[in-house]
Parts: sequence; C-alpha cells; structure tokens
Amino acid sequence: MNRQSKLIIVAVDGSEDALRPLDYLGLIYGAKHDFEVQLLYILPSLPPILVADQNRQTKMRVLDIERKSLEMAERIVTEARDILLKKGFQEDLIKGVFRKKQIGIARDICNFAGEKDADALLITRRGRSRLDAFLSGEISRKILDYCLTCPVWVVEGGVQSKRVLIAMDSSEDGIRAADHAGFMLAGTDCQITLFHSKRHLRRFVPQEVIEAAPELEELWRNKAGEQIGPYIEKGKAVLIRAGLQEEQISTKVVDGSRSAAADILKEARSNSFGTIVLGRKGHSSVKEYFMGSTTSKVLQNSDDLAVWVVH
Repeated sequence: MNRQSKLIIVAVDGSEDALRPLDYLGLIYGAKHDFEVQLLYILPSLPPILVADQNRQTKMRVLDIERKSLEMAERIVTEARDILLKKGFQEDLIKGVFRKKQIGIARDICNFAGEKDADALLITRRGRSRLDAFLSGEISRKILDYCLTCPVWVVEGGVQSKRVLIAMDSSEDGIRAADHAGFMLAGTDCQITLFHSKRHLRRFVPQEVIEAAPELEELWRNKAGEQIGPYIEKGKAVLIRAGLQEEQISTKVVDGSRSAAADILKEARSNSFGTIVLGRKGHSSVKEYFMGSTTSKVLQNSDDLAVWVVH
C-alpha cells in the first residue's frame, strides 16, 4: 500500500456498541478524510457436524440458515456504511466486506487486516452480547493478542474529545506510537500531548526503604527526567515531520505514582483527552510495560476513551 494512503478496517457485528467506532471516526476526521474504510463482518458458522450431515432435510435447513446469515451480513454492513455516508465520508472510500468464519473470529479479523496491509484495525471492547463469538470482551482481547501486523484502536463508550495523549517512555515503542499517531492524524486539527510519568522509586522498593534515603528519590527524579528528555524531543520531531503543526503539539512530564497506567488515565480524564496512544510493550526492561500490565490496565479502565495499541 502507498505510504501516503491510509486504510482503516472497522470490525462490525450489528450491535450498537460496535457502531461507536464509526462515531469516533467522524469525530476525529469529519468529512475531510483521505483514507479508505473497510467494514468487516465475519459470518457465524454452524458446527461442522451439521454442515457435513447428508440428510436432505438437514441440508435444506443449513442452506436456509446460511442464506439468512448472508442477508444479516448485508444488512449490518449496509447500516454501518450508511452511518459513514451521513457523516460526509466519500462513498467510493467505503467498502463493505463479509467473510465466512474460517479459523476463529479474532484470528480471521487479524488475518484480514494483515492481508490488506491495514494501517489500523478499529474495534470496540464490547459487542453483541447474545452471541459470544462476536465482538465480546473475550474476542477483543484475542484480537489484541493476535494482531501484530497493524495497530489496534479500541473504542469504549462514547468518545467526546479530539485531544490525543501519547504515552511516552524511554523506549522505541514510544517513538513508534508517535510515528503512528503522526501518520494517522496529519491533516486533522487534533491537539496532541506527549506525556510521560517518571517512575517513582516505590515501583522498585517499599516506601519505608525510600524514607531511609530521601536524597535517592530526588536523584532518581532528576535522572529519570534527563533520560526521557531526548525521547520526548524525538517524538515531537516525528509528529512535525509527519505534517502536524508545532502549535498542535505539547509535552508534559510529571512525577509518577506506583502505577504508570493510573498516571496515564488520571492525565487523560483530568484534562479531557479522548484518545490514548501507547506502545504494546513499552520499556523492555520494565516488566509492567509489557502487554498484560500497563497497556492492559489502561484498556480495562478506558470507558469513554479510545486506546490505540501500537506494536
């Protein structure tokens, strides 16, 4: 795919929650977008033992169910497409796709994103509750585990703000997060903040130990500030090089608490951010930055936020 073009795949399942990502696209990009949207629906499948049954009556019932599934798929994709059209998206840049389930819902969605060389896969954390095989919490977690070909955007609830927080740390993951945000947000009027919470020594040793040598905490804060500085500046340069204006970008470094996830969420909620962008792993030498810790904790508490997980 041409690096100047963009492709966002939106997984839909017919539930109201799964349509919220479409509102998010409208909020961030409005009608002035320059990317293609592919609306993907994975058709449910009957157990193989029924499909293989040679009984004529069973075959007829299976065919009837498959026909109704196709009709449902067309209706779901058309509904999603109509929502984007009403928001001013260009008709020729919206494509509806539905496929039969092959391996599993999550893997099929991730494989499709890989096949299409997508720039982002947009999902909701919750979906059709009466059929767990669709975009339920379990499926969204699997997508985050399996999808290594492109960033995953997870929208939870109704996002109201266009402000974007990029969680930076002293690793290349933070730079990749800034690079992705720059590419996807160039041309928008989103305000972006490069944010870092300096790790408190309490993340390493108990508070009573620190109290015995308070000068070490001050030394640590200074060293941590010096360490993150070059990464913040590099992230800012990446954003500007992508086409964002300098006045759209701000930086913020704070003294952190025991939890990086709590610091990120506190900043997002206290200052009306709508989107959090963060690396999948973060600082490789710090266990809590691996997927399943900081990133997972942010996702678990991201009501009314969008979280972009960049690998």
